[in-house]
Amino acid sequence: MPADEFEIIRTLFAPLATHAGARGLDDDAAVLESVGRLVITTDAIVEGVHFLPDDPIDTIAKKALRVNLSDLAAKGAKPTAALLTLIWPHHRPAAQIADFARGLGEDLRRYDVALIGGDTTATPGPLTISITAFGEPMGGRTPSRADARPGEDVWLTGPIGDAYLGLMALREGAHEQAELIARYRLPNPRVDCAGLVAECARAAMDVSDGLVIDAGKLARASNAGTRLELERVPISPAARSWMEGRAAAIDLVSGGDDYEILFTASPNERAKLESAGMYRIGNIAEGSEAVLVDANGRRLEPAHSGHVHKLGN
Repeated sequence: MPADEFEIIRTLFAPLATHAGARGLDDDAAVLESVGRLVITTDAIVEGVHFLPDDPIDTIAKKALRVNLSDLAAKGAKPTAALLTLIWPHHRPAAQIADFARGLGEDLRRYDVALIGGDTTATPGPLTISITAFGEPMGGRTPSRADARPGEDVWLTGPIGDAYLGLMALREGAHEQAELIARYRLPNPRVDCAGLVAECARAAMDVSDGLVIDAGKLARASNAGTRLELERVPISPAARSWMEGRAAAIDLVSGGDDYEILFTASPNERAKLESAGMYRIGNIAEGSEAVLVDANGRRLEPAHSGHVHKLGN
């Protein structure tokens, strides 16, 4: 049975909006107190593109928030507030909205983020969620993609490929691969690394479309080259145990949905970053492209570099 949007806001989302600036979600705008810089990002996720139609609705809500928190972490920022736009399809039961709100509320509390407003509407199309997230810089500068310099090291905060294999497991019906499936449905935004990024990173971005293609974006923005060593790219034990006969390491580096942080830093930061559990996977060189090499320095060419959305026909 269809639900009235204003009743949904009043009963399900207003209780999540406890920040005074949200004004109980009764107003047309929110009010934020700010001293100094804010870091702002927005990302949308769409049914059939970023999540499967039968994914649990609470995990969809959490994923929508987490992909934005990943962007903030990659800028060395602490998340503070978020705006939600929820575009609900006619074909989905309205009863699921309560579970969506419950999942979102759990993550808002988990990451100490205030819901301060947004919009709800209906559509004959797919479920679409867009979140705009706000964060406070944790350092004196906010690293961009364009800040890499030749001679710097290239680092990753964690393993690559779990989400790619998790989606593969879902499509194959291999539901026993719960750890990999969870990594696809529920990214782990590296908010725990935001302070380290703010302190040590020169250039930084999160890995969402695939390691190789995202490293290429960083290279082009910085007008420099990235040299990535495949043997140094971390792969989780769960991924290694299930990928045999299904995928190779070169497939994982272009799979996407990893939501780890790719960043560069001076070689002087190696000891600090290694002791913090970061992974050094290459270096910044002259040029303007991302190059992937094997243990012998031979260039490798992935069959698929990563994800690019094609707009229009």
